[in-house]
Amino acid sequence: MSHRIAADIPLLVRSENTSSERRVSPSWTISQLKSRLEPITGVPASCQKFTLGTSHSDRTLEVEHEDSVTVQDWGLEPYSEIIVQDTRPTSARTNFHDLESVKKYEMPTEQYEARPDSVLAWKRSQQLGRFDPSAPSIEDQKLRALRREVEERGISTGKRCQLLPATDARRGTISYIGDVPQIPGLGTWVGLSLDEPTGKNDGSIGGQHYFECKMNCGVFVRPERIEVGDYPPLEDLDSEMEEM
Repeated sequence: MSHRIAADIPLLVRSENTSSERRVSPSWTISQLKSRLEPITGVPASCQKFTLGTSHSDRTLEVEHEDSVTVQDWGLEPYSEIIVQDTRPTSARTNFHDLESVKKYEMPTEQYEARPDSVLAWKRSQQLGRFDPSAPSIEDQKLRALRREVEERGISTGKRCQLLPATDARRGTISYIGDVPQIPGLGTWVGLSLDEPTGKNDGSIGGQHYFECKMNCGVFVRPERIEVGDYPPLEDLDSEMEEM
């Protein structure tokens, strides 16, 4: 006489962090079922509480002797939904949504650069990006960006402007555009003759004269801090206020 083995039951297993379809053997004890669901749900077997989800209401599945009661004893229908609840306090549970707390592997730069199968290695072999012998250096790119900034902002000598950000509020006339070797940093600098003595020099730095202005009315800034426009001298504004 042959014994017929009961077919596995497909169940929908859901927990706080997971949701999947699982085939469960009716011969498993409840203890065995919990042990198999632990690596799937992340909930320790001893802290699992089962609830049967139905269209009407949820029903708690509880037994006193989990080692002797089998899944078949519950009489579950195929594709029944089993909700696995974690009975541990919230503070004791692993937060799988907090990616910042997950330890991440970071490959050392030297090891990555030595790998033959990386994106970096492919770029090197194809002479792309910084490996392109005809590509401009970082310094050249910065110099071009500064010159482009001068053109796009319409910066030229003799024009009126104000300094950015707007909280600076200083105004003046553009008196110089070009390199200033005495200041650290490559590229174009813009020399301003400020309306008021709130600058740092008289148009000269380190004994080199770049433009004429009153003492402490001269200042050198990068092009991105210049806003060209119809900005009358501040002293003229004061005069207009006195006449009102």
